[in-house]
Amino acid sequence: MTLPLALGMPGWPETLFILILVLLLFGAKKLPELARGLGQSLNEFRKARDEFEHEVHKSAAHIEVKEPAEKQPHQGS
Repeated sequence: MTLPLALGMPGWPETLFILILVLLLFGAKKLPELARGLGQSLNEFRKARDEFEHEVHKSAAHIEVKEPAEKQPHQGS
C-alpha cells in the first residue's frame, strides 16, 4: 500500500520552502526564540520519557514471579 503524495516526507525543495516561509512569517529576530523554545520542549519531553522508562523498569524489577503450587517442593510428610 502506498501513501498519497500529500502524506509523503518532504524533500529538499519543500523543506527549503517551509524554512523561507517561517522566516518570512516570524522574522529573523524571533527564530532563535522559537528554536530555543522547541529545544526546551524536546528536552522536557525526553526527560519525562526517561523518567517513565525508569519507573517501568523499576516496577518490573519488583515483580516477583511465584511458582505454581504443584511445582513447589513438598514440605516434610
